[in-house]
Amino acid sequence: MTGSEDRVRAAAHALSAAGIADARREARLILGHVAGRPGGVVFPRDVELDEAGRMRFDAAVARRAAREPLSRILGTREFWSLPFRLGAATLDPRPDTETLVEAVLARLADRGRPWRILDLGTGSGCIALALLSELPRATAVAVDRSEAAVRLARDNAGALGLGGRFRPVVGDWGAALAGGFDIVVSNPPYIPSGAIAGLEPEVACHDPPAALDGGADGLDAYRRIVPQLRRLLRPDGLAGLEIGADQAAPVAALLAAAGWAPVVVRDLAGHDRCLLIQGNR
Repeated sequence: MTGSEDRVRAAAHALSAAGIADARREARLILGHVAGRPGGVVFPRDVELDEAGRMRFDAAVARRAAREPLSRILGTREFWSLPFRLGAATLDPRPDTETLVEAVLARLADRGRPWRILDLGTGSGCIALALLSELPRATAVAVDRSEAAVRLARDNAGALGLGGRFRPVVGDWGAALAGGFDIVVSNPPYIPSGAIAGLEPEVACHDPPAALDGGADGLDAYRRIVPQLRRLLRPDGLAGLEIGADQAAPVAALLAAAGWAPVVVRDLAGHDRCLLIQGNR
């Protein structure tokens, strides 16, 4: 058994003891990252670390055992099969959010049209950039109140070769925008303030509070966004809002009060995940 195999075995034990479900796989991913082989699970027998590498490996394992997300340790998260760099100002994108991307794409009859997309609260840019990757003539405006998030979203767009069709801007939701968008998407903060401390440590301690905190009932952002949709969307436009698993009814009520007829879309686990509205309904 090589030294790396021993190290991965010990790391997997430490991660398992810390409550990490797929401990050995994560230990191997960390090993690949430290060894300069990112993006895949390496075989420990094929990797030998020098002293500096062993120290980096042990430090990364300690961070993960303290429940820092693996994606933040590795520096990237895959979303829609695309790599996204993360930062302190952005959410760690979750696979559940791909439901919103899929739901929007499923309602576009012609992916070759020059769609105009607006992404409110873009963070890493993952939703807008995933859509651009599937819509070759589309353009996107991506708004975030965090300058650091906007810089990171711009960098992600450039790294993906989508920078020419992606315009990230610092702003307060859609307040300063004239409208005329074909598609509006958003994954706003929707966790009730009092519930944040009870989330998994990976979320509660490492995602930016401003990207989580939806106010006392979790609906503050929707109360800001929904009244803007009529102005932002073209008459036949489509909007998709991600929601918490128990928020379909209250967010649908906000949309209905504004004259929309929302449709609920569930994720692969069967949970309510987003609401769609289209046209003047």
